[in-house]
Amino acid sequence: MTSVSVCIGSSCHLKGSYEVIQLFKEEIKKRHLEDKIELKGAFCLGDCGHDGVCIKVGDKVVHGVTAENFQDVFAKEVLSQLS
Repeated sequence: MTSVSVCIGSSCHLKGSYEVIQLFKEEIKKRHLEDKIELKGAFCLGDCGHDGVCIKVGDKVVHGVTAENFQDVFAKEVLSQLS
């Protein structure tokens, strides 16, 4: 199972973490990946100096996630981990 953590710390909260979490939930459900992806909230992932929300996929921290680039990030960082 692939673990995806979305930062819900104050900086990322202000940058749209709630919306990013909702997009993850919708995409996971739409693709029937509930048994392959574990979605979690996390406090500060230590990369607050960027635009957008920080997420962690497995051991990799990805910064700059927004509603606008979510689909690209999901495909590149999450779907690529599922094999």
